[in-house]
Amino acid sequence: MSRTLSGSVLASSGRELRQGRGTFYEMGLTKEKKDELIGKFGRADGDTGSAEVQVALLTERINELTEHLRTHAKDHHSRRGLLMLVGKRRRMLRYLERHDLERYRSLVAELGLRR
Repeated sequence: MSRTLSGSVLASSGRELRQGRGTFYEMGLTKEKKDELIGKFGRADGDTGSAEVQVALLTERINELTEHLRTHAKDHHSRRGLLMLVGKRRRMLRYLERHDLERYRSLVAELGLRR
């Protein structure tokens, strides 16, 4: 692990970690991860507003928060945030399902949302 200028720490995976009360915790989505998701799910170059990109970004944040809550079971503020993100993703998916069923099916398959 190496320190950055802001005092945070870079893990071996390249993720930025911050220290709080003696333990390190991961930051939200990094710029690199966001750019990767936008490039993968965007319909055009630099597309950040399409439903596919928004659902992919929400899914990544939901997965990170779920992992956080596995170790911090009593963090009810984060749990509420997670539930809000899940609701937002569900509404985006419902919109996509109504307007373009084929895009919806391919996105769900690629993200592995439905089993």
